[in-house]
Amino acid sequence: MTDKIFEPYWEKDGAKLFSSFDVSKIETPAYVVDLGVLENNLKILAEVKKRTGAKILLALKSFAMFSTFPLIRKYLDGVCASSVNEARLGKEKFGKEVHTFAPAYSDKDIKEHLKYSDHIVFNSFQLLDKYKSAIKNKNRNIEIGIRINPEAKGADNDLYNPCAPCSRMGVTIDEFEPDKLDGVSGLHFHALCEQGADDLANVLKHVENKFGPYISKMKWINFGGGHHITRSDYDVDLLCKLITDFKKKYDVDVTLEPGEAVALNAGVLVTSVLDIIKNDMEIAILDSTAEAHMPDVLAMPYRPTVIGAEKPSVKKHTYRLGGVTCLSGDIIGDYSFDNPLRVGSKLVFANQAIYTMVKNTTFNGVRLPSIILREKDGKLKVVKRFGYEDFERRLS
Repeated sequence: MTDKIFEPYWEKDGAKLFSSFDVSKIETPAYVVDLGVLENNLKILAEVKKRTGAKILLALKSFAMFSTFPLIRKYLDGVCASSVNEARLGKEKFGKEVHTFAPAYSDKDIKEHLKYSDHIVFNSFQLLDKYKSAIKNKNRNIEIGIRINPEAKGADNDLYNPCAPCSRMGVTIDEFEPDKLDGVSGLHFHALCEQGADDLANVLKHVENKFGPYISKMKWINFGGGHHITRSDYDVDLLCKLITDFKKKYDVDVTLEPGEAVALNAGVLVTSVLDIIKNDMEIAILDSTAEAHMPDVLAMPYRPTVIGAEKPSVKKHTYRLGGVTCLSGDIIGDYSFDNPLRVGSKLVFANQAIYTMVKNTTFNGVRLPSIILREKDGKLKVVKRFGYEDFERRLS
């Protein structure tokens, strides 16, 4: 909890990554994204590119704050998209390569992707057959890929595991049709979620064991996302070795498409206490919400960090933090604080740049958080505020 100055809270090699700012100046709720932290992450990714020659793309499904694209495109090669809207945003706002994968495409989707996408990856040979000629007849070069499923161990939670049993993501080796690879220039796999280079090493063994005979026939291999490259304990050296060894062995280009790693720890959500009630314990109701503003808290689920707070009963005053919607389960978690909360107290939730702005909703008509940039000179710049019109235009 803090009422005025939000102190830095991430440190690496003694350096403060997220600089302090005056919370009292923030009209809540609001996401605050720090360009300094974002650039620190980008420099790590740029070093991987330099050491390996791999391409690295921004996965828009995690972070699509286009006001930061002028910075991001200095370091990364483009974006990966999963829909026509993401592809168009990447083409118009990022201005570099657009790589697209979706579990399926409609005829209308393909017509749009022919305008915006530079790579189109198919999830089945059936759709590859259906649309390959339309892509090849386009008057600009669009590369075609097929997504494979290495059936490796991925995330423990099957909600985030592309290789879970009966997954709809990618072609397994049993369903692979090598006689239909004509015109296909790359293979794509995605098996990880917030995981390390050692997990990638395991996945690559499965990829090679199952699809090895076809890899060297390709121009490129996309290693997908889920690589937590900018996490402080991530083994960047191992990642670089895996990439360079793979490229040398198969004479292919390698692409990575992290989303979370790009904006990891680069943003916070600032919220205010609206009321405090008691029902067997103290419950603080905020002007924010897990359901609408931090949906992965309930979907993943996970307990986000609150700056200055600890687990229940560690500190003197314990509260349940609840959201402002009428969903009974809109509970963020239980936390303890040194001092009592009061109406108007401001709380800061960590790591809220990723999977928030791209997933939030106007459920209950709750106002979306403003989006604020903390620029390199320390100035806070409001880049977007939301109001009734944003709620109304989504309805009919």
